[in-house]
Amino acid sequence: MKKLKTFITLLLTLLLFACSETNKAPIPEDTQSIPIPTNRIILSSDINWEQLNPARGDKSPQAGTVWGDRKDTVPTGFLAKFVDGFSSPPHIHNVTYRAVVIKGLVHNDDPEAANMWMPPGSFWTQPAGEPHITSAKGVENIAYVEIDRGPYLVMSVDEAFDNGERLVNVDRTNILWLGPEKTTWVAAGCKAEISFLWESKRGDGLSGLFVRLPVGFEGRLKSKGDIFHAIIVQGNITYQMPQESERVILDPASYFGSEGEAIHAIANNGEEESVIYIRTDGKMEISHE
Repeated sequence: MKKLKTFITLLLTLLLFACSETNKAPIPEDTQSIPIPTNRIILSSDINWEQLNPARGDKSPQAGTVWGDRKDTVPTGFLAKFVDGFSSPPHIHNVTYRAVVIKGLVHNDDPEAANMWMPPGSFWTQPAGEPHITSAKGVENIAYVEIDRGPYLVMSVDEAFDNGERLVNVDRTNILWLGPEKTTWVAAGCKAEISFLWESKRGDGLSGLFVRLPVGFEGRLKSKGDIFHAIIVQGNITYQMPQESERVILDPASYFGSEGEAIHAIANNGEEESVIYIRTDGKMEISHE
């Protein structure tokens, strides 16, 4: 009887331990090949918001820096948040920026252009010096904005200039997706897809792209460049830090990144496909577990 009680106690202990491990996952073996991982994450709930254009007071959109410093001369990625019905006066910027709609609807174009509302997953570029307006509508409106150098300034149209670039608006329905049969950046048999959005002409290897993960995706994203910034645009993904078993849920406007070669263990356990915007200066590969 004593042995039976001991066996039952041991069995219950094992069952309790197993239950405590249900939210954990095995550490990817090849993360051991990165001596000092530089992986980092930022939750959308941890973003610090401030006025994007203090000169407009309470009418200013809100800005939350994700990486870099938009007030300095360095490359930067930040979030811009607009209230429902927001519409800016005509203005220019001193630097060119790229942007991705994450929540709500955004219009960005010439001051005389008819509204073209871009939904989440849409992409646009705004050339430096070109007069334009930005509008938004929706309960919550957020865009990710990226500059190659700062500071990011809002200036009067009286200072407009032509730098030779032209505005580009790409609705999410016009995004071209590539699978493993069209690009080596997606491993054979992998259901993920990518879309190349832009490529630097300065010879620094920088490029921007979307990654789309189907429901049920479980795999790894290997980044091989020195620079890697990723922002969640649509859906939720779970992210596993190197050497850790717990997984963290990253919702839209959350971030993950690294410096140098890195391995990002990601999964889409949600009910809709996930879309991620990535800025990198090297190649990468997406593969299933």
